[in-house]
Amino acid sequence: MQDGRIVVLQIIGGLSIGGAESRIMDILREIDRDKYRFDFLLNEAPGQYEEEAKALGCRIYRTVKYKVYNKGRYLKELRDFFSAHPEIDIAQGHSTNTAALYLPVAKENGVAVTIAHARSAGVEPGLSGWLKRRTRRGLFDKADVCWACSGEAAAAVFGKENLSGVRIIPNAIKADLFAPDEEHIARGRALREELGIRDAYVVGHVGRFHYAKNHPFLIKVFSEICKSRDNARLLIVGDGEDRPVIEQQIAGAGLKDKVILAGMQRDTSKYYQAMDVLVFPSFYEGLPGTIVEAQCAGLPCVVSDAVTRDVDRTPLLRYLSLDESAQKWAQTAMEMSDEYPAANRQDMMRYCDMMKESGFDVTAQVRDLEKTYKELLTEYGRDK
Repeated sequence: MQDGRIVVLQIIGGLSIGGAESRIMDILREIDRDKYRFDFLLNEAPGQYEEEAKALGCRIYRTVKYKVYNKGRYLKELRDFFSAHPEIDIAQGHSTNTAALYLPVAKENGVAVTIAHARSAGVEPGLSGWLKRRTRRGLFDKADVCWACSGEAAAAVFGKENLSGVRIIPNAIKADLFAPDEEHIARGRALREELGIRDAYVVGHVGRFHYAKNHPFLIKVFSEICKSRDNARLLIVGDGEDRPVIEQQIAGAGLKDKVILAGMQRDTSKYYQAMDVLVFPSFYEGLPGTIVEAQCAGLPCVVSDAVTRDVDRTPLLRYLSLDESAQKWAQTAMEMSDEYPAANRQDMMRYCDMMKESGFDVTAQVRDLEKTYKELLTEYGRDK
């Protein structure tokens, strides 16, 4: 505790725009900062959210990134860090691939409560994924508390045998920021004008360029849509390490003039309103904030059946297997946009209300989280 506030250290790779990062920032903006202070322990270069986090009173710290071969240095930096910061009451680890290393160090150095928070339900194939699974072995027994954004994430990170000991906390957003009200719809129309797609049929996707998001299949689906709709355009919001590979695929398919790569965007609400349908063929997810946001925006979505059903809260979702053909996905996307046309978007405000009632509104979730933090400090012996 410091200055009369409970100090919660959020441990995550970085504060660039991304799913987990955006959800943490949503909570930070809503939490009572007179009673709670969020600090961050990172290992990546400065990201887009860092200046805002500092402006909201957070302190930013960094350690070396764990690379297996530097385990000794990594653990020493952690020990030195936690020893130098006795004010930390709670360490909440979102980087669960290495949480089995850093949470025990936090506990050994006086942190009252350690939380492992699972936000993903898979890892990439190959050696990298194998190493991540190996490093997080036994995590369930190495944290005081285990949380997950979905049942699938809980099973993947903590093991199916431990599900009863994991609390599910869905990723929540500031729902009203995405609601299809008159202002947001107007901003979507303005964006269409700006991008030169006013009269286009816009297929959308929001997600970082990473194996999990399955962009190669997305491109195949869009190519099939183009066979039926000459005015089709693909609008992708996001960035990441796989972008050059996807750019090559787009060019190879002769779609360069039909695809807009918008990059990272802090304000995605107007992008949802500029889309006719969202296609989301992920190999795995924890609980994708994109699908929560899209439903709040009244946007129909076609999603992989690898995506948790925990997010299925409105009629706007249609699940498909990745074993289905790209042609089937394309046909389903067009059917969904015909059933829920963008011209009627303002009539879909009720879906935003449905998402809020289902627990996906961050304001209500934060009040419960504040109470939980206090209860955990009492339970684990540091009643402030």
